[in-house]
Amino acid sequence: MKHLHDIPSAFKHEFANPRLWWSRAVVVGMAAIAGLVVVGFTWLAETALDCFLFFNGKAWWFALLWTPICAALLVWLTRRYAMGAAGSGIPQVMATLDPAVAPEQRSLFVSLKLSAAKIGLTAGGLLGGLSLGREGPSVQIAAGVMLAARRWLPRHSQVSAHSLLVAGGAAGIAAAFNTPLAGVMFAIEELSRSPEQRNSGLIVAGIVLAGMMAVSIHGNATHFGIIHPGPIGLALALPGLLVTLVAGVAGGLFARLLLASARGNPLGKLSAWRQGRPVLFAAVCGLLVAAIGIASHGATFGSGTVATRAMLDGASDVAPAFVAFKYVATWLTVWSGVPAGIFAPSLAIGAGIGHDIAVLLHYPHAPALIALGMVGFLAAATQAPLTAFIIVMEMVDGHGMVLSLMACAVVASTVSRVLSEPLYGALAQLQLQRLPQASRDATS
Repeated sequence: MKHLHDIPSAFKHEFANPRLWWSRAVVVGMAAIAGLVVVGFTWLAETALDCFLFFNGKAWWFALLWTPICAALLVWLTRRYAMGAAGSGIPQVMATLDPAVAPEQRSLFVSLKLSAAKIGLTAGGLLGGLSLGREGPSVQIAAGVMLAARRWLPRHSQVSAHSLLVAGGAAGIAAAFNTPLAGVMFAIEELSRSPEQRNSGLIVAGIVLAGMMAVSIHGNATHFGIIHPGPIGLALALPGLLVTLVAGVAGGLFARLLLASARGNPLGKLSAWRQGRPVLFAAVCGLLVAAIGIASHGATFGSGTVATRAMLDGASDVAPAFVAFKYVATWLTVWSGVPAGIFAPSLAIGAGIGHDIAVLLHYPHAPALIALGMVGFLAAATQAPLTAFIIVMEMVDGHGMVLSLMACAVVASTVSRVLSEPLYGALAQLQLQRLPQASRDATS
């Protein structure tokens, strides 16, 4: 009868094991700290952008001087002191989870030092008005905090570094967007390629607790308020399908463009210049981002959250060609080499697509198409449809559009897969090139 479940032994293992309780306390406590760190980072990043917008409002030419200087300084600091902090942060966490990375090599991609650098450098990018998001960086920041928990876990703990990295990365999404469910889905869809069933409940608890830290400070309000999508029926089918296809194509091409830029194969001479004179190249990119910001009357500066919220609220004064301006400004920001996330800018681009199609078709319930555009472009750019769907649903309280948002995410992601390989997986492979040659040879 050995196959029967031994209830007394199971009870003793789960509830009378001090080492297990200590492991649980460490994981949950560090998850709470990670959530608070991301909340503090959010405040710093938003304050930095507010400072930029304040001074930019005083003189129209301010960005033409300040943004190139910031971009150049950030790239110099990143390359000299924190190479692992460059880019989004999500590829670094994914690279750290790769079996090719030995424990002593994890600090190349994730560590407390890199978390601190990521906080300062990303906030610096927003202080310069660059078109970037803070959500991807939040993943690397929180993962670095969670990985530090290893030193306090009891010896032979069943909580592995893999589990801590997954929990930390997902906690970053949960706290950054104030969306705990999206954090859990991000862990399943993007990070946890080989989930550990034994600790899955503990990891989910940590992710949710990190999200609750954001809720306790910011309140339980949704990020973009509550949208009023109007009737969800056949009238939405044709406009919704058009938004989905446009967002899927645009997002897939965006991912392809970012990958080509990271690999150094668009516009060969410019890529060679970027490789040889990275600081000067960043300054030129910053100058172009500033020019685009001026042309868009300031709409493309920063993450794009303000523009997204305005469109959802029914603003009619959206900058002409906002989608194209934000698209190029975000690409230039990422290509410049500064630490930069793309989640929030992707939501803004998608919102612009939905808004433009609503205007083109004279559709009376624009918020519905805007929400679909947000889901579609984010799902296409990241090829993480379930994460994109849940993020937007939680951010706009769009429970009435659950099926529409889910269908949009799946279709747009499918279209994107025709145009581009998965963005973060490919960028993670590029990160692995920073490993010593012997480590790479061993896995090739």
